[in-house]
Amino acid sequence: MKYIEFDEKRPMDIVFLGRIAIDFNPIDYFHPLEECTTFKKYVGGSPANTSIGVTRHGLKAGFFAKVSDDQFGNFVTQYMEKEGVDTSRITRCTNGEKLGLTFTEILSPTESSILMYRNEIADLQLSPEDIDEEYIKNSKALLISGTSLAASPSREAAQKAVLLAKKNGTRVIFDIDYRAYNWKNPDEISIYYEAVARNADIIMGSREEFDLTERLIQPGRSDEETAKAWFEQNAKIVLIKHGKEGSTAYTKNGEKYSVKPFPVEALKGFGGGDGYASAFLYGIFQGWDMIDCLEFGSAEASMMVKSHSCSEELPNTEQVREFIREEKEKYGEMIARA
Repeated sequence: MKYIEFDEKRPMDIVFLGRIAIDFNPIDYFHPLEECTTFKKYVGGSPANTSIGVTRHGLKAGFFAKVSDDQFGNFVTQYMEKEGVDTSRITRCTNGEKLGLTFTEILSPTESSILMYRNEIADLQLSPEDIDEEYIKNSKALLISGTSLAASPSREAAQKAVLLAKKNGTRVIFDIDYRAYNWKNPDEISIYYEAVARNADIIMGSREEFDLTERLIQPGRSDEETAKAWFEQNAKIVLIKHGKEGSTAYTKNGEKYSVKPFPVEALKGFGGGDGYASAFLYGIFQGWDMIDCLEFGSAEASMMVKSHSCSEELPNTEQVREFIREEKEKYGEMIARA
């Protein structure tokens, strides 16, 4: 069923706008970070991971981003090119700004944290002049990651991209993707999130992220009130995640669909959201029933929390389908359906 229409004549499926970073995940995990001595380097940053994820499912992805003009900038750009993401709109910083570095701490399957280096950061140097209208016009959808709104000039670049998308009939996807770093106060979070959310066709986030978005409008909304409010703006699909309790998608025609996580033996407590978004959006682009989109997203999320990386081990479509088959054989046909 089509919950949202895309212009099928356009060559690009999704153009992403947001951060590209580097993750250093410990090989000697289940120890405090100060005791870890060996790390593996991966491409990181939620929108970067999701762009790789949708590409592995066969969608065509592009990217608006700034990266550092050094070896790490070479690494992320070359990796994404190898994965099939169009990097022609990923440009280099000119004033020495560096990629964000994330050192992850994996204390247990349920206890993880990150140590982030984001001073003079490259991704927030994206500026309005970097936004190419023709590129947006040739894409079915534009995905804005919420971290791009944390500071200027990136927030103006994101807002320009949204305006051009609306002008050209390109669907807008808002992945709220809240990270505390670089924001100065809760008010500005709500101001800039709300500005993008009101123009978005699909909004994805946790309950906490929606609370941040709605803080200055109407705090304390229920999930149903949240969905109704954004449908009164522009949204066609509102996806609200509740972590281990599962997730629910609301559609503008008044329907509600929920799934629970697939049970797995997790390695880490992060990375699932990027897999979820990749698989969920793939289903939306294929015109699947919403419950199948949610199930596919939930499955890929579970696959990613049992993997070491957030990018390198993103699965392809058949691997997700095989995972679902195996889980249902073990736990029952409706294990993920709430």
